[in-house]
Amino acid sequence: MNTIKSKAIKDQQLANSKLSKVMFSAIALAVMLGITGCDGDDGKDGAMGAQGAAGQDGTNGVDGQNGADGQNGADGMNGNDGAPGFASATFILANNGSDNAGTINLIDQNAAKLTTFNTGANEGVVFDSLGNLVQAADSGNGALSTVCQVLNRADGMYTNNIDRTLTGTNTTLVNPKGIHISNKYGLVFIADFNAMQVTVFGKEAAGDVAPLATTVTDATPWDLTYDENNDRLYVALTNGDVAVYDNYVMGGFTATPTRTITPSDETGTKISVNIHGIALDMTSNKLVLSDVGSASDATDGALFVISNAAQADGMVAVDRHIAGPMSMLGNPVDISLTGSDLRVAEKSNDAVLVFSNIFAGESGDVSPDLITPTTKPESITETVMHNNMQDSSDSIMVNMPLLGVAVSSNPGTVGPTTGQISRLNAPLTAELATYNASQTIESVAFDKSGTSYATFDDAVTSMGGIVISNKVATQRNGESYATNQDRTIMGASTGIISPKGIDIASDTGMIFVAEFNAATPGVLIFSSCTTGDVSPLMTLTPSASARPWDVDYDPSTDRAFVALTNGTIAVFDEVKSKWMSGMTTITGEDRLITPASGGTAFAAPTNIHGIDYDPLSDSLIVSDVGSAADATDGKIYVINSAAMASGLTNVSVNIAGPASQLGNPVDIMYTGNDLYVAEKSNGLVMRFDNILNSPSGDIAATVSYSFTAPESVAVLPAWLKH
Repeated sequence: MNTIKSKAIKDQQLANSKLSKVMFSAIALAVMLGITGCDGDDGKDGAMGAQGAAGQDGTNGVDGQNGADGQNGADGMNGNDGAPGFASATFILANNGSDNAGTINLIDQNAAKLTTFNTGANEGVVFDSLGNLVQAADSGNGALSTVCQVLNRADGMYTNNIDRTLTGTNTTLVNPKGIHISNKYGLVFIADFNAMQVTVFGKEAAGDVAPLATTVTDATPWDLTYDENNDRLYVALTNGDVAVYDNYVMGGFTATPTRTITPSDETGTKISVNIHGIALDMTSNKLVLSDVGSASDATDGALFVISNAAQADGMVAVDRHIAGPMSMLGNPVDISLTGSDLRVAEKSNDAVLVFSNIFAGESGDVSPDLITPTTKPESITETVMHNNMQDSSDSIMVNMPLLGVAVSSNPGTVGPTTGQISRLNAPLTAELATYNASQTIESVAFDKSGTSYATFDDAVTSMGGIVISNKVATQRNGESYATNQDRTIMGASTGIISPKGIDIASDTGMIFVAEFNAATPGVLIFSSCTTGDVSPLMTLTPSASARPWDVDYDPSTDRAFVALTNGTIAVFDEVKSKWMSGMTTITGEDRLITPASGGTAFAAPTNIHGIDYDPLSDSLIVSDVGSAADATDGKIYVINSAAMASGLTNVSVNIAGPASQLGNPVDIMYTGNDLYVAEKSNGLVMRFDNILNSPSGDIAATVSYSFTAPESVAVLPAWLKH
């Protein structure tokens, strides 16, 4: 069609050219005649000559031949396709080939590799709410590894004193494949292929421990997903079915499926063979499934979309069925859903495939919107960044809404409340829940997932440690420490002997522990993901062998404030930066603050215990127990411009006296407006409102609550419930 059109245009151009030539000749002749016919004198008319004979007509000239049409030029080469317009995102891709098993790649939205990390695991990957990677492994003994803050790591390698593993005979793990974490309940669900079961642990469990629950499946499971809003578990089975368990957790880990979904065509004929990947879009109530067909066939993979997942039962006609040579689906072992974009780990054809708008479009042999070659991908998941809230001890929110207040009990002799962490309501009028850490607790703090970290010591063994307990802030009531949910850092390598105060930096994955032991005083820093007898990442040692009681780390300035029992405050700058540069010990503080009034240090006995830094106002709040044997000489100080304070520093607020009931205020925590105090000698939990603007003097607490031997206090932000 284009050739015919081109020739017609050229013929018209030729005709126009001939007409132009004729017109040009006529004009030229007229011009010549005009030039030769100049006016001269008119001569006389000559005599008329005889009429000549008629001339013969001349023969017409032969038309010249049309010139041949020029040939059309060859089509230019197609330009390279531009990158698809996928939203910016990053993903973790687990590898499981002969040369790359045990590694993961960080990839972008177009599956371009950014970095590689050696986890030692080879199966399913998922993130917890703090940005820690959890990965299953079946290359040796069945295992589940937690890699701490993997997106912020430059070391590229699993490390025992940073990361942890759940493995061993007691775990019952054989061939764990797909995994899913419920952040609401703090549980990890594992599809264990050869064990033919779903295995459940609390997300803090570690080592060789028995599971919290197991559910035997009708066929070998490969993957699963959990709808925590509706307490519904979906399990992808390799017989082509999806088992659905309603009320799974609250029903005591339901043993039998409520119903079974079998993908079928419009005639009710089963079309699924060997389901592997499963993803749930809770907004639209749709499931997406991947089917590898025969594992030895690189051409028979498929994708299914199923509507009304929450109610679907039996033979269910799929909304969409993608399969065929153009689809590149052979062994789609795992899938990840981001909005309506589906990413597929296609193992047999060595690629990551992206199908955009997976919920719409025709069924059939549909080409992916993007194909990125990669070697033997096994699992894929979108990265999860930290939530944008601060740890409760670092709040920059004025009048932070509270879920409650956690208080630990530590009576002088073992009693009913020994080891107890109680949750009180914010007005301090009632106890909401209790949990027992099964140790003699000194101090308790919480990370942003609601997990508690409590220091403990044992006078008999002269050994201390950290009890890390799952979801104490929101879920555990009337329960005690359990290895299938919780873990402990303890042992000779830890250097923990007589620990006191503790602080958690969730976004950096660090635990700060004030070690009071007279022989080795200092602040010990551990990974928040590790377990067992591990060495600290770093040690902060105050000068003059001063003994710390509490510590508060400010992640925004990378600065640690350490309360010392000699009445001073040590300040360590650039803590994490120095650790990342290779330092494992900092000896001597950058500055030493001595609280004063009128330029004079407070008279002995001074014995600072509780400490909390407010980055919003740059204020430091500390408690001074004075003499531990005196139930009347406690004080609370506020220090302004604290970040760079040094030497004798006048306090702006000084509360003390009989009305204050401050005797041994062993711990404090600030909410952004109010200060909660654990007053041990007088058996009270107190709240001083608007503490930064409080007058000095003998000021009574705004409200008090009687409590047995309160040792520490921690506020629980309301957002922890979500």
